[in-house]
Amino acid sequence: MALELTDKNFDEVVMASDKPVLVDMWAIWCGPCRMVAPILEDISKDYAGRVIVGKLDVDSNPGTTSRFGIRNIPTILFFKDGKLVDKQVGAVPKAVIVRKLEPYL
Repeated sequence: MALELTDKNFDEVVMASDKPVLVDMWAIWCGPCRMVAPILEDISKDYAGRVIVGKLDVDSNPGTTSRFGIRNIPTILFFKDGKLVDKQVGAVPKAVIVRKLEPYL
C-alpha cells in the first residue's frame, strides 16, 4: 500500500530511506493520475519490503512540489539513497515503471 507523503514527512520517509522510493506526484482532479494509482498499488505489493511507494498530493503540498519542479502530473519520482535518480512524467504502463525501477533494487 502506498504511503501518504506530505511536505512535513517527505524528508523523513523518502530522503532518509535505505530502500528505493517511488513518489507519485498526483492530484485528486487528475484523470491520468487515477489511471496510474492502481499500477503503483500493484508495484507496492509486488515489491513489498524492497521498495517504498508513496503518494504526494501536489495541491496540498506546494513545498515539495516546488522543490522538485513538478509542472505536470502524474509524475513519478525515483529515489535511491536520498537522491532523485529518475522520473517518469505522464501515465504509462506498469512495465515502463518497473523497467525504470529495477536498476535501483
